[in-house]
Amino acid sequence: MTEHNRPADETGQGTDRPADAGWTAQPTGQFPPAAAPVPSGPQYGPPPSPQQGPQQGPQQGPQPTQQFPQQPPQHQPWPPAGYGTAGYQQLHGQQTSGGGLPPLFQPAQSPRRPARWRLGLAAGLVGAALIGGGAGAGVMALTDDDTVTTAGGGSAQQVTITDPERATSTTAAAAVAAPSVVTLYVSSGSGSGSGSGVVLSADGYVLTNNHVVTLDSATDGATVQVRTSDGTLYAATVVGTDPSSDLAVVKLQDASGLTPASFADSDDVQVGDLAVAIGAPLGLSNTVTDGIISATNRAVATGSDQEQTVIDALQTDAAINPGNSGGPLVNAAGEVVGINTAIASVATSDLPGQQSGQSGNIGVGFAIPANTAQRIAQEIIETGSATHALLGVTATTASDGGTAVGSGAQLVTVQDGTPAADAGLRAGDVITAVGDRVVTTSTELTAAVRSAQPGDTVTLTVRRDGESSEVDVTLDTSD
Repeated sequence: MTEHNRPADETGQGTDRPADAGWTAQPTGQFPPAAAPVPSGPQYGPPPSPQQGPQQGPQQGPQPTQQFPQQPPQHQPWPPAGYGTAGYQQLHGQQTSGGGLPPLFQPAQSPRRPARWRLGLAAGLVGAALIGGGAGAGVMALTDDDTVTTAGGGSAQQVTITDPERATSTTAAAAVAAPSVVTLYVSSGSGSGSGSGVVLSADGYVLTNNHVVTLDSATDGATVQVRTSDGTLYAATVVGTDPSSDLAVVKLQDASGLTPASFADSDDVQVGDLAVAIGAPLGLSNTVTDGIISATNRAVATGSDQEQTVIDALQTDAAINPGNSGGPLVNAAGEVVGINTAIASVATSDLPGQQSGQSGNIGVGFAIPANTAQRIAQEIIETGSATHALLGVTATTASDGGTAVGSGAQLVTVQDGTPAADAGLRAGDVITAVGDRVVTTSTELTAAVRSAQPGDTVTLTVRRDGESSEVDVTLDTSD
């Protein structure tokens, strides 16, 4: 799938509402007011269609009547989403007052441009991140933005199996993984937010997203609190962040006896495998949703051209929403296969009756593969930072015949003294594959390099002057 707004253009879209939007009805159907009830009384038939216009003249013959009882009002959660925040109070004419609700994400945002659809795939993007680690704020982030719910609140709901005979694979996976999932509350002078995380060790190391602990790169000095699955609240400090992969590690103070998550080999994940997402969407801790792995090695670029995060992601249709950032995507055994980080969302401003800035699950979510997440987390714990593979080029998407369909990653620059230069690559070359992985855009080249480790040797298929050849390149370590 912050959760916190990201720039909205063809290269990426935030999953959250602007900070000044207040509480508005969401299209998910969870929190908006109930629709107007159907009037009671006789002779309520189907309304005329817009094409037909009003019915003319009396109806022929006797017409049956149908009694429609008054619909009972739909249950509305209390307090509603956004209750206690300035946006909600202003929208509903209430006076702002202090409160003890958990801090939630409310960063200042710039206006967003509508797009037909919003997904962090950026064909034509110059892949400057290949030269170094790059900065990576532009995720379609999933931390809560100005949305407060108290369901689950201070007393987290435990996931337990009460009837083993009727338990599903999702039930079993959630029961195993949920004790290792936490909710993060992050605040600073620039705003506040919430997200999810995964316990790495019994003494309190927790993996989450960089954009959660930095409030979408707005601060490097936020206050972090973490609530574990049993409801215990801990103060936490940020051990280190890695914007390029959108990962971060925090350490809970005076924690012990926590349940570390089990990680699977994400290289073994297959399309169609069960995928279970666990986290705190909209502040609802220990929420469990399920689906399947929809794709692997999905190159997803998010953010602006100047500030990019490129993810070699697992794609899933398990429902993930603002608040799920940093939480796990697990398999049927309850093992972590990915760290939820982003979603694609429809540009609701293009749809009649919906407001710009609304977003939520549409069945297209993305997770950082577990192998990458584990490696980077371990490096952050040991050194405070992480390393990345370096090729040493910038690239743009090549196309044949001026069409919008990518045909490879065309090199724009090749830095001297880098693996690309040592291998004889030069500006104008078009890379069409990394190993057996086809490359059609610069984003796919960036993702393929990011998925490798420093020191790995990769085989590049290069097109030059209409002819293709293969070149072996040993990747270096970025600064």
